[in-house]
Amino acid sequence: MTLIEHPAAADAASADARWETVYRPPHPLDLRRTVGMLRRGGTDPTMIVDGGVIWRAVRTPLGPATLALRMSGDEVRVSAWGSGAEHALEGVPALCGAHDEPGDFDASLHPLIAESARRTPGLRLARTDAVFDALACAIIEQKVTGMQAFGAWRWLVSRFGERAPGPTPRPMFAAPTAAQWFRIPSWAWHRAGVEPPQSRTIVRAAERGDRIARAVSAATTGADRDRVLTSLPGVGVWTSAETRIRALGDPDAVSVGDYHLAHEVGHALTGKRTDDDGMLELLEPWAGQRQRVIRLIFASGVQEPRRGPRLAPEDHRGR
Repeated sequence: MTLIEHPAAADAASADARWETVYRPPHPLDLRRTVGMLRRGGTDPTMIVDGGVIWRAVRTPLGPATLALRMSGDEVRVSAWGSGAEHALEGVPALCGAHDEPGDFDASLHPLIAESARRTPGLRLARTDAVFDALACAIIEQKVTGMQAFGAWRWLVSRFGERAPGPTPRPMFAAPTAAQWFRIPSWAWHRAGVEPPQSRTIVRAAERGDRIARAVSAATTGADRDRVLTSLPGVGVWTSAETRIRALGDPDAVSVGDYHLAHEVGHALTGKRTDDDGMLELLEPWAGQRQRVIRLIFASGVQEPRRGPRLAPEDHRGR
């Protein structure tokens, strides 16, 4: 990629400076299916999908930055603003699935997976490398509905994160640093609707934020990453898998303990519900690529019919 500073921007460190680049992926890319899955609800303050443009507010070692990505033919055209703009642009290939290696993945093992893979050749697994952001988000999502979790995420990030630079469609915010999460007062967690077990888990993890991120990034297998993450009090295999999926684009992570996932996988692959053990057995032929299969199931549009009103589930994700 070649970085180009916008001619009108005299000071690259200013919030108004715009940097631009073009990323030419060596593979088909569906930008919305790849990057769009990172959005946490329609009012996520860190991400907006506005027409054909995906806006992301990110935190970098050099400060906050805003990315705007759009497909133009086979290219991704990217603009960035803020003191961390150049650093953020360096992460665009990973965000667009450049590190995603399907390897010997065999979609033909099931007709639904084969058809979904044929129809969505541009589906890639995004990688943000923002381990603590993904961990904090996953902890907030423990044991509550998506609507509750997305509301809490929006409330906390909008008040304790950093305002994103640039001409965003609406005010956006980069997620807090680990140190900022640690300093969030108890009343704010209550106001956001985050229960004490989850707020305590985030605060304890924030004490080791940078060390956790380094250890997870250095681990080379899913089992090793799980060992690092589940060593934290209040973090179980569900939270670990969700963190691995978002931060590392882990192709094999499976969110065991999810309220709906096993039902959806069972329905898609066999036409009937199953439990976590049954889900893992169904996914075993694709060991090493199980998250890819799950993403293809979601992309297929096949869903288990809802059997009643949505409820706040009680499960054991954090145990």
